[in-house]
Amino acid sequence: MSFVQTLIGGNKGSFKPESLTPMQKLTLRYVVVGLVYYAFAAIEGMIMRIYQVKPISFIPPKQYFGILTAHPLVGIFGSTYMLVFGAFLFLVPMLLKKPLWSFKLANWTWGLITVGTFTFWLDGFISHYAPLYTLYWPLPADFNVFHPLSGAIFITGIALIMVGTLLFVLNIFKTITYTPDGAAPVNGKLMLLDSLGFTGLFNLFRGRRRNQEEDYLTPLPIVAIARGTVDTLFNALIITGTGVLILIYMIAELMGHSLRTSAIDALLYKNWFWWGLDLIADGLVLIYVAGVWYLLAMLITGKKLFMQKWARAALALEMVVSWTVWSHHLLSDQSQPAILKVVSGEMVTAFELITTGLAFFITLATLWSARPLKMTNPLKFLIGGLLGFALAIPAGIMQADVGLNRILHNTQWIIGPHVHVAILVGLTMTLYSVVYFLLPILTNGAELWSQKLANLHFWLHLLGGIGMGGFMGMAGLHGMLRRTIYYNGEYEGYMWLAALSGSLLLIALGVFLFNIVMTLGLRGAIGVFKKSDLDARELLPQ
Repeated sequence: MSFVQTLIGGNKGSFKPESLTPMQKLTLRYVVVGLVYYAFAAIEGMIMRIYQVKPISFIPPKQYFGILTAHPLVGIFGSTYMLVFGAFLFLVPMLLKKPLWSFKLANWTWGLITVGTFTFWLDGFISHYAPLYTLYWPLPADFNVFHPLSGAIFITGIALIMVGTLLFVLNIFKTITYTPDGAAPVNGKLMLLDSLGFTGLFNLFRGRRRNQEEDYLTPLPIVAIARGTVDTLFNALIITGTGVLILIYMIAELMGHSLRTSAIDALLYKNWFWWGLDLIADGLVLIYVAGVWYLLAMLITGKKLFMQKWARAALALEMVVSWTVWSHHLLSDQSQPAILKVVSGEMVTAFELITTGLAFFITLATLWSARPLKMTNPLKFLIGGLLGFALAIPAGIMQADVGLNRILHNTQWIIGPHVHVAILVGLTMTLYSVVYFLLPILTNGAELWSQKLANLHFWLHLLGGIGMGGFMGMAGLHGMLRRTIYYNGEYEGYMWLAALSGSLLLIALGVFLFNIVMTLGLRGAIGVFKKSDLDARELLPQ
């Protein structure tokens, strides 16, 4: 088969979109759009890396800060949410062996997040709306800095994403609890309580113990998804409430009524905002990721998870920790109460080493028990994801010290070794592992076009992610601030190295996308956006 024929028709013509179920097509649409938005975020990130080496003359500072605002939001909502939601909407029905509760809601979630992300991104690109993702009060409502119309459009885009997120939450919990037509009835309340860990707690107080995984109503990965979805719900409600507040000020200004920004207590607002936002970073991510590690370890090895009861307990503990950890973002805020800094900011944050460390141990022990294992793509990227969090979490724990925080706060250390290594190496490589694992399932056995390109993708992404985060961290230790433009080349050496590492990430993405397009073919990739003739409630392939 010629290169052109493969490009159009796919590898060996094995992928036929017309043979896919609606759920397979929908999941692939989530993956495609998630990767497109990852490319948006990666390209914008590379522009910022170059800007830190030497400011680009044709990009004004306002545009730079507009990119700085949109970049993390596109990465979180447009890419990560899309990939995670698509995978879970596919995996939850598969693990529970019943159809998704509402295929229509899953379509709405995909559409709302797709449109919402493009709305706020385009608004920031055109209007340069740039309060940064922290949205510290009263900056979002300061109309001497930003036009209220641009702010209203930006917040509307975020609101669309939050509505889509709430539909996802509803769909997940309804899928766990409902009984399909013709199936044996199940107690939905007990299913929900079991997935959240409450039945195990009740049995503990009643003196009953469960010794086998089969004694539980829901599989362990469903527990992780359910508990992470609780944090997703709380986060969506907080971000929605924050957006409504800002939108009220924007609309009032457009109608000629200026509201007093001093009516909102700034410290209370910051605690409210960071509590909600931290549910993504320290709650949703770590709970969801732990669940994905457990699921991948079981699927790759074909064995039961090591220490399953401990894994369930750790997930419940992580959920509680995620609700009480937010104050480490305010360690350098002089008005933040000391009790919150010490208990929430330092002590609870340090406890994440235990919960995440337990997830590491359980996952690695499960893999070790099945040796020798073939180093498949899912296994390689799973190990890469574990390495990413092994580097990024201790870097974050270092910041959660009142003394060190005075030195590291608002420097490139925060965004480099902690945030970018956690997201680009830890989270993204874990998601790539899922994509590589699900690809033959979603395409009815399509064979990857090039294993050599998959290997190249792995090494370029791993080295690029660690390298960029590391060099940014070195600059931060020497005093380079984040969200700051340097015109005199003070940290040019570190930024050159970070930019070169970032270019490896872009090349890795290009290699991966090329390999996927050659596997599916252009005709196949476009075909996933066409409506399936099969029944939308048909069970997933066995």
